[in-house]
Amino acid sequence: MKRYVWASSFLLAAVIGCGRSQPSRPPQATTAAPVETVAVVSKKLKTTQQLPGQLLAYESVDIFPKVTGFVEEVRVDVGSRVKKGELLARLSAPELASQRAQAEAALHAAESQLASAEAKLKADEGTRERLEAASKTPGVVAENDVMVAAQAAAAGRGGVAAAESQVKAARDALRAVSQTESYLKIAAPFSGVVSRRELHPGALVGPASGQSGAQPILQIVDTDRLRLVVPVPEADVGAMALGTQVAFVVPAYLGETFSAPIARISHDVNVQTRTMHVELDVENQNGRLSPGSFATVTWPIERGYPTLFVPTSAVASDQQRTFVIRVAGGAAEWVTVQTGQSLKGEIEVVGTLQAGDQVVKSATDSIRNGQKMNPT
Repeated sequence: MKRYVWASSFLLAAVIGCGRSQPSRPPQATTAAPVETVAVVSKKLKTTQQLPGQLLAYESVDIFPKVTGFVEEVRVDVGSRVKKGELLARLSAPELASQRAQAEAALHAAESQLASAEAKLKADEGTRERLEAASKTPGVVAENDVMVAAQAAAAGRGGVAAAESQVKAARDALRAVSQTESYLKIAAPFSGVVSRRELHPGALVGPASGQSGAQPILQIVDTDRLRLVVPVPEADVGAMALGTQVAFVVPAYLGETFSAPIARISHDVNVQTRTMHVELDVENQNGRLSPGSFATVTWPIERGYPTLFVPTSAVASDQQRTFVIRVAGGAAEWVTVQTGQSLKGEIEVVGTLQAGDQVVKSATDSIRNGQKMNPT
């Protein structure tokens, strides 16, 4: 009996000791992480972007001769201002003189043949008229003689027509030679400035499509009006309008701003650079700006419809997507977005968002999708 009481007491003490060595742990409470949020804002984008551009001459041409010849005189040089039609250079081509002499001789021969044919026709017509008058008296002239005279007159008229055609062809040939000789005088096709001179008196020149390695004599550029060529990124071409004034600066005039209207839009995106060729017309009557200069263009960007904006820090990305973290119902929700233009610390976003949605101001991928949030 004593042994049974002792065993029971020992077992009870062991149970009590085990309960004291492993006290029960209360369950941990799930707390929402505090996070700063901002509202998604809807507004119309209106900003500017700095783009590179280049000034080009409005018109530029290499002056080639139309005929082969030797440079006899060049009357202008680099920097010379020329007017449209002004004589720039003269060539010499001795073979043209012989061609002109041949053409003149051919014309004189044709005119002589025409004179002979006209004289013969006049005589044949006179004979025919006399025979016809005499044939009215019976027995004076045979009818056959009258017919022969009429046929001779008809042949004479044909000879005159042929001679007239030869005279016309000879005159056209002489005119062609004269036209070719006029090409020996090279005139300015438009008013501008001589930007380059390649050849000097004595050089043999020819048309650009002629002898291999043909060189231009001069290059003329129109500097009174320039083209400002701007490659506009594909994302910024939607709101462009002809006539819009655009500001730009050039390195030669530090601190001075110029402006010009949009004049031509190519409406064709370059598949390699993803830009569109746009040209501005720059008036340069004072000649201050120079073709070939680089320019920094303040390009206007404006949308005619409202878009959504969030702080730049509210956009995060991982290896798969770009997203913002919307807080709704006390939980974080990743919303995939596409970004657009930046504007004063804000960035344009497109996605399944609405104006007024609350998003985490400083987004990071450490905030997991579905995590409990306590917005402040």
